[in-house]
Amino acid sequence: MGILKERFKAKADAASAEIKNILKEHGNKVIGEVQLSQVYQGMRGMTGLVTETSLLDAQEGIRFRGYSIPELRKALPKFKNGTEPLPEGLFYLMLIGELPTKDDVEHITSIWQRRSHVPAHVFDTIDALPLNTHPMTMFVTGVMALQTESFFQKAYAKGLNKKDYWEPVFDDAMVLIARLPRIAAYIYRRKYKNSDHIQPNGLLDWAGNLAHMLGYEDDKFKKLMRLYMTIHADHEGGNVSAHATHLVGSALADPYLAYAAGMNGLAGPLHGLANQEVIKWIFEMQDALGTKEPTKEQIGEYVKKTLSEGKVVPGYGHAVLRQTDPRFTAQMEFGKEHMPDDPLVNTVWNIYEVVPPILQSLGKVKNPWPNVDAHSGSLLVHFGMVEYEFYTVLFAVSRALGVLTNLIWDRGLGMPLERPKSVTTDLVKKWINGEENLWGD
Repeated sequence: MGILKERFKAKADAASAEIKNILKEHGNKVIGEVQLSQVYQGMRGMTGLVTETSLLDAQEGIRFRGYSIPELRKALPKFKNGTEPLPEGLFYLMLIGELPTKDDVEHITSIWQRRSHVPAHVFDTIDALPLNTHPMTMFVTGVMALQTESFFQKAYAKGLNKKDYWEPVFDDAMVLIARLPRIAAYIYRRKYKNSDHIQPNGLLDWAGNLAHMLGYEDDKFKKLMRLYMTIHADHEGGNVSAHATHLVGSALADPYLAYAAGMNGLAGPLHGLANQEVIKWIFEMQDALGTKEPTKEQIGEYVKKTLSEGKVVPGYGHAVLRQTDPRFTAQMEFGKEHMPDDPLVNTVWNIYEVVPPILQSLGKVKNPWPNVDAHSGSLLVHFGMVEYEFYTVLFAVSRALGVLTNLIWDRGLGMPLERPKSVTTDLVKKWINGEENLWGD
């Protein structure tokens, strides 16, 4: 791990000096304007965070350190003649800011392999939960149980110079990422496979080993896991899971506590749980229509029925994107290559043709296009993973790559406690009447 630490420290030191100069020269410059509606309606569009690892463009989608998903699928190293990028390569890119070599990726794989052993008390803690517990609850519980291993918590208790905070946070992040596939697979096998657990395979990469421990040995499923773990890894800093991890981490909570907070946010229906809602909605449509292969006309009528009941069509629309999510497109390309005749996958593609025009006809929808959640479940079902409640756990394992990289950078750059100002509606009314200065200018 020493080489990776040295490279990160060099990058962080240079970035810290650059940011210090930027703030010295331009710190008083005003960025945009805040509208009262934004204050009340989720701070949409308000620039208030710096996230180094990725940037979301409304038209082009997510870019990791400037690279689009199609570019990364070509440029990142792959597993032994594979066709999909290794998530270890994306982690390196987000951490160091440069495309990795094959050796760089193999180095990270070896680090995670060596640090993947999960203490027995973590499994005992998970086993104490009833089997009907939601997989995300089990997952976060397992992460919290693993917090006993935190390097940062121990180092801080002994006394630690703030300029060195990043190093035990780095160590915690690497250990946590290494162990998440084992925890996720343990939950899956416990809940759905009668606790018939599968030991790790030390010869496999991070995502491939996850597929193995889940019980899926099809090489195509391993490829899917590599793609899935890559495209779900990060989505700039304002989404709930990324922001919650950053916010809790800003209080110097260790990476286990901060990541657990973020994943509790990911478990919400308006965030990561949406992938579960998509496949559930499709299954309900199939049951209602009495067919596994509904026509486009049948899909259109069911969509209109869903909307007439005051419900949303899950998987469609995004707070920022104004085009089809490139992560959806990547999964569609995977489906066309590996399962072009799958009825469920074809239904997803038919929904893609039907839903946007219907949503556009309403005249109120800014983004009628599919996001990443609209496709992922159908690919998993193809390989036999029909337990849709588990899908968000896979999302959580992937998202660890981005949010924990950002946490390392937060400490490397010495980011402060996050503490925005809040106001009351009474103060807002006084401001509207000219009696108070709401913005404190």
